[in-house]
Amino acid sequence: MGDVICGSDAIAAETVTRAQLRWNYRALYPDIYLPRTVEPTLAHRTAGAWLWSRRRGVITGRAAAAMHGAKWVVDTTPIEVLWSNNRSPQDIIARRDRISADEITRVGGISVATPARTALDLGRYLPRAEAVARLDALAQATGVAADDILELTQRYPGTHGVRRCREAVSLMDAGAQSPQETRLRLLLVDKGYPRPRTQIPMLDQYGYPFAYLDMGWRDMTIAVEYDGEHHRTNTKQYRWDAKRLRKIIAMGWIHIRVIAGDRDDDIMARVKSAWAQREREATAVKLPA
Repeated sequence: MGDVICGSDAIAAETVTRAQLRWNYRALYPDIYLPRTVEPTLAHRTAGAWLWSRRRGVITGRAAAAMHGAKWVVDTTPIEVLWSNNRSPQDIIARRDRISADEITRVGGISVATPARTALDLGRYLPRAEAVARLDALAQATGVAADDILELTQRYPGTHGVRRCREAVSLMDAGAQSPQETRLRLLLVDKGYPRPRTQIPMLDQYGYPFAYLDMGWRDMTIAVEYDGEHHRTNTKQYRWDAKRLRKIIAMGWIHIRVIAGDRDDDIMARVKSAWAQREREATAVKLPA
């Protein structure tokens, strides 16, 4: 487990003394230690949680998603582990949930829920918006499909959160590039607009994509994009964004740019205005000359 050790095992193997363990290591969990010179990361804490379960538990949820390559999981995220224990330490969430052998894989020597089972638990236990964001990231990292997850919901009918999971899976989209994009997409859907397509390719005069729109409606030629902080702080990115935007608008698209701090009402007012413009244009085309 790299820097993470089980204290009692290390003492029994005579790789450390009790004095060394006391002075040179910090406790992550009961009997689980990390050198004091090492700042604990999510990977350290995940390995420690598995060792704490006596190597019998199965890592799931957000920590498992990170182990499968999903982005946006912070180091302080609680570690969810499938293992029967009523006295789990702080920052470990232990659950007694059933899990089948074909829902378990190994990552770095640790027992981890498969992407599909990880997705099932994300959808069951997290609030809707966070669940969809986590599913988006997991799908992008692993390619796990909605059918893979829904098959597991049929395996565990009536268990906690299964209906909630099905709803989250129905909204999953591997095209989202950040949790903010997921939130923006859910806002559009919740306000009654058709589900936008993500990663819409914009082709140059030679038929090659020069950009991919975060989301939008191709038939309406309306794009909605979220610009993160790096779009403004990176000079090269800022210049490319400006050039890219000019080309998109020149191709007849209405472009709605959303930044951090924009209020939902303001975003939706711009979207409503764009749709109204397209509807007026469509009506004008249909009117007789």
